[in-house]
Amino acid sequence: QGQFVESGGGLVQPGGSLRLSCAVYGVSVRNNIMTWYRQAPGKQRELVASKSIGGSTNYVDSVKGRFTISRDNAKNTMYLQMNALKPEDTAVYYCNTQPTDSWGQGTQVTVSS
Repeated sequence: QGQFVESGGGLVQPGGSLRLSCAVYGVSVRNNIMTWYRQAPGKQRELVASKSIGGSTNYVDSVKGRFTISRDNAKNTMYLQMNALKPEDTAVYYCNTQPTDSWGQGTQVTVSS
């Protein structure tokens, strides 16, 4: 069973950037489809980005061109680079495998002036 420890969130102004990290334990980021989800207040958790074993990526339309998912196989860590942030990106962000495993605590991202 995997364990996921997300970090890197914070308060940022609209248009700013953040880089989220996710230290992964118990599963290999190299050998699994890896994902980033987010959950905004009062909304269901949504899939934001995924990266296949072969390296292809997919993004929800609302973040295309702004977010980039990546992984460091040696560190067994996932990243989500978020640029041009908008208030609607405010949420708790989680990483996971696909299909999903247990959930970490997430990291809060707040975009506000």
